[in-house]
Amino acid sequence: MLRCYRLAPLLLAGALVIAGCAGKPTARPAPPPAHTTTGAAPVAATRPAGPAGPALPDKTGIPACDDYLASYVACHRAAAIWPPDQIQGHYDEMRTNLLRDSLDPEVRPQLGSRCTSLALGLRQALHGKSCTQPSAAPAGAGSP
Repeated sequence: MLRCYRLAPLLLAGALVIAGCAGKPTARPAPPPAHTTTGAAPVAATRPAGPAGPALPDKTGIPACDDYLASYVACHRAAAIWPPDQIQGHYDEMRTNLLRDSLDPEVRPQLGSRCTSLALGLRQALHGKSCTQPSAAPAGAGSP
């Protein structure tokens, strides 16, 4: 039984890696130039057409995925899966992947079960802790 609890963080990490890698690779746009010429007309900030694809929606439209994303930061902070300064970066990457996959008609049908699996793995990593409460000190810590 104890062995299952040791495997839970590994399963969660594996699920997160798979979810993060599930999106199609995208080309990164070139960084903006450090300076502009004085005669250039202003250019609106838009997402490049081409490999980056269409603009991403605010939500996936899949309840399991939208719920998972809504609780992602608080639950990962409570589970202490990553250092606090890395959680937002992981969230941004996960959100982008799920939003992009929600637009792909070949991937979208599987997203509900994928997000349910991710949420289950996260719940297991929480070991019964709440996402809304700060993580409690281990039993006996600070007791005389």
